[in-house]
Amino acid sequence: MEETTIKLPLLALRGINVLPDMIIHFDVNRKKSVNALEEAMTNEQLVFLVAQKDAKEEEPLVDNLYKFGTISKIKQLIKLPGNIIRVLVEGLDRGEIKNIISEEPFIMTEVEKIDKTKTEISEEEKEALLRITFECLEEYSKVNPQYSIETIKNMLGIRNIGKLADSIASNINISLEDKQKILGEINPAQRLKMTISILKSEIKLSKIKKDIQIQVKQKIDKNQKEYYLREQLKVIQNELGDKYGLGEEVEKYKEQLKKLKAPKEVKEKVEKEIDRMKKIPNGSSEGVVVRNYIECLLELPWNKKTKESKNITKAEDILNKDHYGLEKVKERILEHLAVRKLSAKTDSPILCLVGPPGTGKTSIAKSIAKALNRNYVRISLGGVRDEAEIRGHRKTYIGAMPGRIVNGLKQSGSSNALMLFDEIDKMSSDFRGDPSSALLEVLDSEQNNKFRDHYIQLPVDLSDVLFIATANSVQTIPRPLLDRLELIEVTSYTANEKMHIAVRHLIMKQMEKHGLKEGQLSISKNALKTLISSYTKEAGVRNLERRIGEICRKAAKEVLVNNKPSIKITEQNIEKYLGIPLYTFDRIADKSQVGVVRGLAWTAVGGDTLSIEVNTMKGTGKFELTGQLGDVMKESARAGISYIRSKTKELEINEDFYKNIDIHIHIPEGAVPKDGPSAGITMATAMISALTNKPVKNDVAMTGEITLRGRVLPIGGLKEKLLAAKRAGIKKVLIPKDNMKNMSEVDKEITKGLEVIYVTSMNEVIDEAIINTN
Repeated sequence: MEETTIKLPLLALRGINVLPDMIIHFDVNRKKSVNALEEAMTNEQLVFLVAQKDAKEEEPLVDNLYKFGTISKIKQLIKLPGNIIRVLVEGLDRGEIKNIISEEPFIMTEVEKIDKTKTEISEEEKEALLRITFECLEEYSKVNPQYSIETIKNMLGIRNIGKLADSIASNINISLEDKQKILGEINPAQRLKMTISILKSEIKLSKIKKDIQIQVKQKIDKNQKEYYLREQLKVIQNELGDKYGLGEEVEKYKEQLKKLKAPKEVKEKVEKEIDRMKKIPNGSSEGVVVRNYIECLLELPWNKKTKESKNITKAEDILNKDHYGLEKVKERILEHLAVRKLSAKTDSPILCLVGPPGTGKTSIAKSIAKALNRNYVRISLGGVRDEAEIRGHRKTYIGAMPGRIVNGLKQSGSSNALMLFDEIDKMSSDFRGDPSSALLEVLDSEQNNKFRDHYIQLPVDLSDVLFIATANSVQTIPRPLLDRLELIEVTSYTANEKMHIAVRHLIMKQMEKHGLKEGQLSISKNALKTLISSYTKEAGVRNLERRIGEICRKAAKEVLVNNKPSIKITEQNIEKYLGIPLYTFDRIADKSQVGVVRGLAWTAVGGDTLSIEVNTMKGTGKFELTGQLGDVMKESARAGISYIRSKTKELEINEDFYKNIDIHIHIPEGAVPKDGPSAGITMATAMISALTNKPVKNDVAMTGEITLRGRVLPIGGLKEKLLAAKRAGIKKVLIPKDNMKNMSEVDKEITKGLEVIYVTSMNEVIDEAIINTN
């Protein structure tokens, strides 16, 4: 093959390439390209055209240029506005970059000219290639009618295989990469074979494209046909009286209405809405509103009820099996069953279970529903602040829906469901209304037989629904709402009750949850006691269940990893599974001290003991309180000071102590806020002890509110306080005499080992608590 090397200016092309015998025009405005053209015009008008690999690059480097290009002759230059030059060129010969002579002010290259005419194949092979190519061209022209017959005929007349390949690549729409491959192929026979392969690929793609276009056209034609038929159907239905083609839907609703057990007023309303729906055009937003309303009315259980179980023994068994303790709640439900058995006309009670978190308030509601054979539905009221959440939204609003009461009734599927209002004390109000006010009608047995939801706009009978509410505190429940509720206090669990709950329910539940079989894990009684006292501090059993779950997870891992057949948790190895103990209880001091008294407090997680300390110093009568005490506690301390000042003679205290002695009351755990009136007698006793320098018995704890006359007033949370006293090792507890009536509610298990002294005045408190050193 004869090859010649020549020096030519290089012009980089973006998005196009030029093949031999191809005439094309393009615009140039890059400085290097313009300089290359000017050089070419002074040197036989020849330029070497090469395509860029990346068309986005503004000033391409040599590495971004293809190796093969075309030696071309400039036929015409036209200057256009904006420093743009339009160039008309004709491709002459293939060329290959051999060397870059310079890159400024344009790229000057040494190009090897490649002979394009010589081939090294037989005439028979050449003829076969030509015939295959012509067949492909004819087929290509059939699937791509946009190419003119003249162009195809001209290509069919070319007998030079190299020229034919270049001509096809120049005239058909193929990618820049494919054109560059053809340009870079020196062997004419191989070049034509490559072109045939590209042609066949393009034919295949064109056929797929044509098939897709046919399918799209057929779909459009089908849609047009369906539209035409639908329009004809509308005319026919209009003639028959079914204007909007809702016959089938209307019949479905009418069939449901026949089966609906509902008051006459409801049925008439549904019929009226069905007639209204017939007159609303298809696709109208009003039609959607009417349909939703009809469906809501049809789905409500107007007179649909479950058969309530009145078997008291069976109900008692279910309640005892599911829950340990909670005797008050169980007793009240059994009373209700007894009354229902004697009189069918009795109203359902509206109960409110009040107590600390985790004491089983929500879960016992499920058990009550099961015991009474009622459907159960839970409505969470925590964080509800919009009245419409209870009463529903009026139909005029977009996206209107019934309130939570009607929705709950629909969800339960019966008109005598058990409806639980969870966290009723967590509701709030804002500019949209007060949801607690909306609940007044719902929870009033005299009015709830005709409850009106804004969306339904019909009276809904809620008199058969058994309402149970839960709350952690009654302080935040509005007074009118509280007046409608029958309060049942759910107190903290004792350690013994927690033991029973863990053994009967929690351990098996967590073992099943974590895939442990019976016998693979056992927890000893002493380990459970340690778990309850040292790893949890709560009124309920939620954290206890979490801790048991933690043990189960670690046990499951040991069973699998160490192939242990069973794991036994004891008091000695419990730290291995749960880490160091989290809680330690403040035990009684070793000896009696002056100015230190043990008080009893009630918190959201149960009872606790408080060590109240008083120091007296010579000073100016300054009175200081520390330990994050609330206003009520500060007032109780001041009442104690006033009582002491009025009794200085009887107490043998200097009358002027308030002038020359500073008193400092401190309650440890300063980071924890404390408040309430029940520490009144405790602070007064501590101050009397400090002022008289007489110690207080270390095994005595007390609780009670003090008056200026020294009377001891009753307190709340008695069970929790006595439980805390027992846990701390207290032997004697002083409580107000007025709380004697509450002792019947305290388990004997708690009072066992405790001496409970009832006091009416501070004199009795002093006699029982302060050691008379005289």
